[in-house]
Amino acid sequence: MSATRAWSLYTIAAVTVVTGVIAYAAYFDYKRRNDADFRKKLRKDKKRIEKATAKKPMNVSQDELRAAIAKIRAEEVPETPQDREAYFMHHVGLAEKLCMQGPESALIAAMSFFRGLRVYPSPVELLMIYQKTIPEEVFKAPTAKLQEDDEAPETSPERSGPPSETSSQEWDRLTDPGYYKFFPAKHFNVSVQDQGHKKVLIAEKDFMAGDVIYTEEAVVAALDADLQEAGTHCTHCLRLVHKGDSVTADNDPLNAVYCSKECQTKSKLQSHRCLFLPEPLLPPEMGSTMDMHARSGGQQAFAKYIKESKRTHPLLVARFAARQIATEIDKLSQQGMKPSDELDLPQLVEKGSPEYALGDHFERLRYVERQVSEDETKVIQGVFSNSLPGLDQFLTDERHGIMLSKVAYNAIGVAFSGGRDDRPVFQARPEDQERTRTPYGTDRQVGSALYMVSAYIGHSCDPCTKPSFKNGTSELHLVATRPIKKGEELTMAYVDVTQRADETAEEARRRRRYELARGWRFKCECTRCTADTVAAADENLGVDKDESKLEASVERFATGQVLTRSGESETD
Repeated sequence: MSATRAWSLYTIAAVTVVTGVIAYAAYFDYKRRNDADFRKKLRKDKKRIEKATAKKPMNVSQDELRAAIAKIRAEEVPETPQDREAYFMHHVGLAEKLCMQGPESALIAAMSFFRGLRVYPSPVELLMIYQKTIPEEVFKAPTAKLQEDDEAPETSPERSGPPSETSSQEWDRLTDPGYYKFFPAKHFNVSVQDQGHKKVLIAEKDFMAGDVIYTEEAVVAALDADLQEAGTHCTHCLRLVHKGDSVTADNDPLNAVYCSKECQTKSKLQSHRCLFLPEPLLPPEMGSTMDMHARSGGQQAFAKYIKESKRTHPLLVARFAARQIATEIDKLSQQGMKPSDELDLPQLVEKGSPEYALGDHFERLRYVERQVSEDETKVIQGVFSNSLPGLDQFLTDERHGIMLSKVAYNAIGVAFSGGRDDRPVFQARPEDQERTRTPYGTDRQVGSALYMVSAYIGHSCDPCTKPSFKNGTSELHLVATRPIKKGEELTMAYVDVTQRADETAEEARRRRRYELARGWRFKCECTRCTADTVAAADENLGVDKDESKLEASVERFATGQVLTRSGESETD
C-alpha cells in the first residue's frame, strides 16, 4: 500500500489527536480559526447564503421534519472510512449549494447537513462549525427535532450499534442526558447526576465503612520527576521496581523502567511509541514516509523538556493524546474487529451502549483555565508533527491550554501506604507547583493519573470516601470512610485536611482552604468549614465562587442552547 493511501486512510479514520476532531473536518475548522483569507471567503459565502434565505422565512412543519429525519435514519450509512469521507464531503457540499438557492431548498439543505452529521465521530465540534457557517433556520431545524426526539419516551431501549448508525443515538452523543444514561458502567455502583451548577457522583447502593465502592484503572499516569529519573518505579503502572527485576528499552530518551514485559508492551502501544520510541507509528501494511531522524529529534526534545521542567501534567496531556491516536490506528489495523488487548481500554460504559471514544469522556470534564507556555506547546507539537504529517496544526495554544487545564483540575495523586516523605519541591513558588487531588497532600505522592469516573468526585473537608492504591499500582480503589446511603453524594478530600502537630485548628482550616482556592479556584463551603467557628472572620481567599467550567460547546448542548447568528446563546 502506498504512503499516500496510508495517509488518506489515517486522516479519514477519526484519529482524534488533541482536539477530538477527525482530520478531514478539523482542517476546515483550523483554517477558519487561523487563515485570514479563508475567514474572509467564509464571510462572503455566509453573506450570499443569508441574502438568498432572507427573501422569505423558512416554513417547514414538524410533520415534514419528522418524515424527513425518519427517512434519513432508515438509510444505510457507509461502512469503510474512505466511503464515509466521500459521503460526508458530498452531502455537506450539496447542503451548501442548496442553501444558496433560498428558503424553498432549506429543508433539503438541513437534511443534507444532518446526513453529514450521522457519519461524523465528533458531532459536538461539527455542530459548532455548522452554527458558524450555515443559516440559523437551516441549522436549528434538524437539531430542534433531534432534541425533541431525545426528550420523548424511548420505545426501543436496546441499542447495539455506534451512535451514527443506531436509531436516535446521534443526539444522545450530543447531550449529557444521553451520555449519562450509559456512563458510568453499572459495575461502578455510582451514577453522575446534576447538583447545582455541576455534575457529581452519587452512590447507587448502601455502603459500610471500609467497603470498596469501585475500582478504576488510570487512563494515563505519570511518575513524579525524581522517581522517573531514579528508575525505581514502573513508568506505566507506577509500581515499585526492585533491583534486578526492571525491564528497559534501548534508545529511549525518557529512560523508562518497567516492572514487567506486560507493562512495557502496554505502555509502548498506548503512548510510549508515539512519544519516545524511534519506531513507525503506522503498521507496516499501511506504509510510512516518516523522517526517522526528525522523529527522534522531536522525541528527544520533549524528553529533555519533561526532565528539566520536572512537570508531570504536560506528560499526561501528551500521553492522553497519544493514546487516542493509538486507539484509532488500532481500529484501522483491526478493520472493525475487537481492539487489541494491549490497548487495555477501560470499560467506562455498559456493553451494548453507544460507542464513546476517550475524547467523548474527556470533553465533558470541568476545568479551571491555566496559562500554558508557548515553548511547551511547540515541543509537544514537535513530537506529533514528526509522528504523522499535519498533527501539530491541531495543537494550538488554545487547545493545549484547555487540555492542560483539564489535567491539572482532574488529576489524582497516587500515594502508597499513606505516602512518602522524600519528595522534593520541584517549583519554588507555590503558584507554580503542580497539584493533584489527594488526601495525603501532593508532597507525599509518587505520581499522578487521570480517571474518567473519579473526576466527578467532589471535595469535602469531611469526606465520605478516600482513594486507595492498595495493589501498589495506579489502580484506584474508592473506599467508604463511613456508612453511605444510596443517593448520597460521594466526596473525597482534594488536599490534606488533617490538623498537623504544629497547627492550631484555625491554621489548619486556613491552610486547606488556601490550597483549595489556589489549586481548584473555589471557596470551600463544606459542612466542616461552615461549622468551624474558630476563625473570627472569613479569610480572603482571592476567590468568591467556583470558577471551574465546561467547554463552551459542551455547556451549550448540555443546557439545550444554540448560538444565534450574532454569536449569543439562546435556549431552545
